[in-house]
Amino acid sequence: MATDTAKPSAVTEARRDLAAAYRLIAHFGLDDSIYTHISARAEADREDFLINPYGYRFEEVTAGNLVTVDLDGKVVDDPEGAGINKAGFTIHSAIHAARPDVHCVLHTHSVAGVAISCLEEGLLPLNQWAMEFHGRTAYHDYEGIALDLDERERLVADLGDKSVMVLRNHGMLVCGRTVGEAFKRMHNLERSCQAQLAVMASGMKIRHPDPALAEYTAQQYEKWDADHDTGQRDTEWEAYLRLLKRIQPDFEG
Repeated sequence: MATDTAKPSAVTEARRDLAAAYRLIAHFGLDDSIYTHISARAEADREDFLINPYGYRFEEVTAGNLVTVDLDGKVVDDPEGAGINKAGFTIHSAIHAARPDVHCVLHTHSVAGVAISCLEEGLLPLNQWAMEFHGRTAYHDYEGIALDLDERERLVADLGDKSVMVLRNHGMLVCGRTVGEAFKRMHNLERSCQAQLAVMASGMKIRHPDPALAEYTAQQYEKWDADHDTGQRDTEWEAYLRLLKRIQPDFEG
């Protein structure tokens, strides 16, 4: 009997990957109850995007219950009738509207990320993980819970063309050309924050790498990304998908 080996549609793949990112963020302990969000364009040439249904923990998100919303906040498709969080819409719609190069936006309130966002000096390039973000991190001042649509203009102005932003006194945000890229970027950012806090808490003298070395390392990361662009297999993301299929296979439902 012949088997169906057809490649999944772009929408199906976007839903699967986004649901996987929600589950992985929860798996690694970076979620915050029913708050924070990950969004992704349903298709490359469409402006509407997918986001989590409001009131669902990240571990409950599936490919089938994601909500589709347009840039004006109109819900296009809501399988569970749960609606969306307005604060999440404010941040994510701003970036999707301003940055057509961005497919996925991922925002967290992890303890380490929030702690670093409260430091005047912000994220420091103290280790190999953190050097990826050297000179490539934007900062946006806290304006209260993100319910004011007027904040969108200031947020995207602060982000500029960068893919990483520290939301001061709030948390962390990353962008990606794919869901997998955004998740991996946040995973490194989170570990960078945790490592910085651990070093600072040690009370020992901190060894600061030379800025030129940090810049060289950041360029190495960029070259790796360029050499493994979205047209190639993302073997690391595939490894994470295999993990989920083993421990939480219902994410694709």
